[in-house]
Amino acid sequence: MSDQKKNTQPPVDTALLILVLVLAVFGLIILLSASEYNGRVRFHDSAYYFKKQLFATSLGLGAMYIISTMNYRFFVRLAPAAYLLSLLLSTAVLLVGQEINGSKRWLNLGPLSFQPSEFAKVAVILFLTWQIENSRRRTDGFWFMCRTMLTLLPITGLVGSNNLSTAIIILGIGVILIFASSPRYMQFVALGSAGIGFIAVFLAAESYRLERLAIWRNPEKYEKGFQTIQGLYAIGSGGLFGRGLGNSIQKLGFVPEAQNDMIFSIICEETGLAGAIILILIFALLLWRLCVISMHCQELSGALLSAGIMGHLAIQVILNIAVVTNTIPNTGITLPFISYGGTSIVFLLGEMGIALNISRYRK
Repeated sequence: MSDQKKNTQPPVDTALLILVLVLAVFGLIILLSASEYNGRVRFHDSAYYFKKQLFATSLGLGAMYIISTMNYRFFVRLAPAAYLLSLLLSTAVLLVGQEINGSKRWLNLGPLSFQPSEFAKVAVILFLTWQIENSRRRTDGFWFMCRTMLTLLPITGLVGSNNLSTAIIILGIGVILIFASSPRYMQFVALGSAGIGFIAVFLAAESYRLERLAIWRNPEKYEKGFQTIQGLYAIGSGGLFGRGLGNSIQKLGFVPEAQNDMIFSIICEETGLAGAIILILIFALLLWRLCVISMHCQELSGALLSAGIMGHLAIQVILNIAVVTNTIPNTGITLPFISYGGTSIVFLLGEMGIALNISRYRK
């Protein structure tokens, strides 16, 4: 009996687990509603996107359970190999990647397609955690901050060449993890200035990125502003309590690819302002639990991993909602757990598995 008690793992954070399951189920429900028109028109199956997302979510939940039972330190030890693999996969995308809707972001693996940029986010969180934990020098100096960010430049450059939004997320994760290891404010002023300059160079490198700035300022003047305008129509027409689940008008071809980046506008149209606020509150609670896990973890590596996962989710949620509401220019970023994307949901749930395992080692 005593041996069984020794082998029993401590419980995971129940609140975090419930929030993740709620988001996964809600994501499937709203995806079925948002994608039924496109599925019926393109594939003669209104549940086409739902079935694929359900399969990916099932894989992700299985991975989350398995990972939650494994010691998170195992993944930290694999961090250098994971980072090198992400560099190789991102290079392969540039060479032999599949182009969809004008973006080359996918690798074909037989009948399946894989988006290496999603793996790159996880690899960066693991690698920076490993790097900071194993640093033999002080972690509170400006040189340490620069040295750490420089290690991200190869993957940022490879991913950012065809996916600027993911490059911004990777840089944001780096800033958050450096701040978590050395919370001094003044040195981040210089880092922020360098980051703004880096993003400005990326924007100027391609004319279509500068065009997005013009569309953001005045979407009515440009044909490509159609998606933004229709998304705003969807948000406005939802009112306080929405048209009702499944009753969106804008998903009927007015909002292009409604199941992807613009799905938040369909949520607003069908569930109204009330539904949108509830969803944002659920995301806020999820981020709060990740913050609590990070602060209460017994080891630096666990605290940094949880902070990195929290930063990843926070940046992506904020960017997606800001794009849909036209607060910032369109960057082509998905809403975590909600938007269509098999690779995204699998790796997101894998990250949640790591966070659940870290919660077993809280103080």
